Amino acid sequence: MILVDRYRCGYCGTCVGVCPSAALDLIELWLEIDQERCTGCGSCVDVCPVGALEMEAS
Repeated sequence: MILVDRYRCGYCGTCVGVCPSAALDLIELWLEIDQERCTGCGSCVDVCPVGALEMEAS
């Protein structure tokens, strides 16, 4: 599961473009994550320029 720190997120959309399962969507100024579609690959976490995304520890 991917978690978003909404205080750090600049809503740039970089993460949306790299998600292979299309689980991320930028709606107005809000990042939506479809956790059911998310495969947990971490691509979005790796490209976030402000470190607003992280993998939830299992």
